[in-house]
Amino acid sequence: MYSGTAKTVRSAAWRVSLWGTVAFACGTLLIFMSLHGVVASDVQRRTDTWLTGEAGVLSDVAERTPKDALYNRVVGEIAELASREVPNRTRATGGENDWVFFLQTAVDGSPMLWVGTGDETQYLKAVRETNAQANTPFDVHIPNVRIPFRVAATTLHDGTHFYLGLSEQGELRVLHQMREHFLRLWLLTVLLGFAIIFFTTRRMLGDVRRISEAAANIGESDLSRRVPVSGRNDEIAQLASTLNRMLDRIERSVHQLHTITNSLAHDLRSPLTAIRARLELALTRDVKEQEAESIECSINEIDRLTELLNQSLDVAEAQADALRTEPARVDLQQLLKGMIELYQPCMNEKGLRLEFHSRGPLEVMADAALLHRMVANLLDNEMKHLPPSRTVSIALSEEEGSAQLVVEDDGPGFSAEIESDLFKARVKGTESRGYGLGLAFVQAVVGVHGGAIRAENREGGGARLVVELPLAEAAVGAD
Repeated sequence: MYSGTAKTVRSAAWRVSLWGTVAFACGTLLIFMSLHGVVASDVQRRTDTWLTGEAGVLSDVAERTPKDALYNRVVGEIAELASREVPNRTRATGGENDWVFFLQTAVDGSPMLWVGTGDETQYLKAVRETNAQANTPFDVHIPNVRIPFRVAATTLHDGTHFYLGLSEQGELRVLHQMREHFLRLWLLTVLLGFAIIFFTTRRMLGDVRRISEAAANIGESDLSRRVPVSGRNDEIAQLASTLNRMLDRIERSVHQLHTITNSLAHDLRSPLTAIRARLELALTRDVKEQEAESIECSINEIDRLTELLNQSLDVAEAQADALRTEPARVDLQQLLKGMIELYQPCMNEKGLRLEFHSRGPLEVMADAALLHRMVANLLDNEMKHLPPSRTVSIALSEEEGSAQLVVEDDGPGFSAEIESDLFKARVKGTESRGYGLGLAFVQAVVGVHGGAIRAENREGGGARLVVELPLAEAAVGAD
């Protein structure tokens, strides 16, 4: 039982840790996505501000510079100077300007001035294909260039246009580094959070497991045991205290039940025994034949009443889980052989044939007295309900770690009216001469030993009842 419970606790701790970590990871990802959007927007705003400012300076220089032979040189040097003012940029090998380009076009759209690397016609074509708004920086994707450019456009009074473009490589690198740093920190935080949640949850559920194990063993042998209470004043400690108070009430109730049943049994059995003794004494005297028959009938009725009393008290205690047991190793094969030898003469007198099949000794951890009474109830049922010339077959075998006892006959079987309520107290067929307590008591005995029972009608006619009890080795292992 310990291993199964521990496995359940570990599984619960794993699920709690997993879902808690997933929730934390998703929450931090949402926060990072929001932060990433804010940083990206701020970086682009700074880039647009720099582009707009530099474009204004270049337009002012272009407006003031005479359109002579020195125009291209002056404006080109100003544009080259602007490219060197870009902060935190790393130039390409060879000193080429691969971060900024400056392109001026004539009124007819033909290139006039180009400062940058590559073919200016590709840049001009890409700028014209971009559906950009006036006075607003826009993104331009140059063919064969992996990184896009952020471009600011300006129109001079003479109708010429020029475009100042800044590569977004720096912004993308900043955002990429930010994502890398976040990913490493995120993974570390998620793993650390999972470990903290897992070990905290497992420790907490460990207290629950110990309470569950103690509670499962209470009532099997000793109602005075209690679940452990930790020194911490938390919900689990309160749960343990509540369980112990409930167990106190259960122990008092069971003790009262034992007291009442013992008193009731004593109070009723004593006068019944006294009456029976007087009737038997009366039979020893000279009485008429008719009176003797009446006395014998009275003795039989007293015996039936005593049997009813005993079975009723047993079933009441069993259903209240208050049967007093003294578990020990019991050889079922030997027990059945003894019971069969005891019942064989009575079976023969009623014209019943009794068969027994066993694959060998099987030991169970059980109360021997209760098992004797259980088998006696099964055989009594067969004797009461089977007509003569029928066969009762008892088979004992080991099935999947349990001792399986099968009792079947070739009689009329269970009546349809009670087939679904066979194990309920005082449920019996219309033609039954019993009290409807035998199978209820059998089920109670099987249940108190951790077994299972089922009853059914055979396809070829007759009834079959299967009892499964844990083997002694399995019972010891579970404890």
